[in-house]
Amino acid sequence: MATGGSGFEDMGMPAPATRLPPHAYFAVSAVFHYLGPAFAVLLFARVEALGVAWLRIAAAAVVFALWRRPWRLWPRLDRPTRLLLAGWAGVLALMNSVFYLALERLPLGTVAAIEFLPVIVLAAFATRTWRNLAALASAVAGVYLLTDVRLVSEPLGIALAAANAVLFAAYIVLGHRVARTEKVPGIDGLALAMLIAALFALPIGGGAAAPAFADPVALAAGIGVGFTSSVVPYVADQLAMARLARATYALMVSLLPATATVIGVLVLAQIPTAPEIAGVLMVVTAVAIHQELTPAPL
Repeated sequence: MATGGSGFEDMGMPAPATRLPPHAYFAVSAVFHYLGPAFAVLLFARVEALGVAWLRIAAAAVVFALWRRPWRLWPRLDRPTRLLLAGWAGVLALMNSVFYLALERLPLGTVAAIEFLPVIVLAAFATRTWRNLAALASAVAGVYLLTDVRLVSEPLGIALAAANAVLFAAYIVLGHRVARTEKVPGIDGLALAMLIAALFALPIGGGAAAPAFADPVALAAGIGVGFTSSVVPYVADQLAMARLARATYALMVSLLPATATVIGVLVLAQIPTAPEIAGVLMVVTAVAIHQELTPAPL
């Protein structure tokens, strides 16, 4: 597995004197995951949901193309690795598109709660101790308190959120395989997959994104969404996945609702309720007591 170098070396940057732990990369991903929606709010008033999704993917693809020039990697890859990257690209294209369509119809908390359920299942695959069972139970209860799961009279929205949840689980599985393969150095696999995803998503949201090219504010916001939502967090995800067992990473995703609560307090002055504070504590407890197991072969 290509996990010997530091994340900065993988990205073509000088390695820091002290190697960052994988949990630090995940923390970066968790924080930037919630900066993107601030730009998306502006975009939803100007561009349709599928257009926002394509702008996000395309902006990230352009950044990766200028940075990594991933097309040079494709001729050197074998067929299984090409299929892996193409499959991951398809998941990225569909996941982002379905996510924004679901947000049009459901509250963010409901979508987030539904999205998290398959991730718990992924973590449960490697649960072989009472300690890990307790961690999963605490994580599920904490996320429930944070997201306030409730039924919404919007069947299409529920279906879209469920599809997004399955795709998010697939993103973790395939992304973990890409991060651990020796065929793809560093984050070049992510760069190549994002480029392919932009092509896959073009017929889905390219037309809806067209008005943004005549609107400098919308275009700038689209670039911001792509960078904060698909470049920084996905790079951090790859660096974390390369050194964390899949089950550990899947459980740590339960920190995302807690991160959202903290950012809400610091940035938006949204003071959490007592149940939400309890949820944050339960999620943090789950991550603290979880025992990492030896990664299973991918």
